[in-house]
Amino acid sequence: MGKGLVKKLVAGLAAAASAFVAVIALGATLFYALCLVLPALGAAAITFAVFAAVTALIAVIFLNAGGDHHHDDDEDEPESFAQKAVHLLRERPILGAAGGLGILFFLLRNPALAAIAASMITEKRMESRGYGRRRR
Repeated sequence: MGKGLVKKLVAGLAAAASAFVAVIALGATLFYALCLVLPALGAAAITFAVFAAVTALIAVIFLNAGGDHHHDDDEDEPESFAQKAVHLLRERPILGAAGGLGILFFLLRNPALAAIAASMITEKRMESRGYGRRRR
């Protein structure tokens, strides 16, 4: 019984190590393929975004796998746009991941819009903490 368990453990570790090496090689391949058409910083950002999206997708799938998918006690319809977006992302995570990648691509192509969005987000956070703008 002990030998069979050790063999299964070794086989599982070998499979995990092989999968790890394959993911690293896939990341390097994607990065160098993107370097042919983009600067290195852009290729790194897109490679990171792809792997982050896949990680988030896997996490959502595994976290929702054991949960109950029938929520009859939920509210009927969310009122605000933000509540509708959150409701849609909870119900259809793949659509949310695709939308997030689309927004990321759009912001990477337009750095000025990314800067505006970042300044709006940080401004809201500072105002909520009591650091409002001082007027002269």
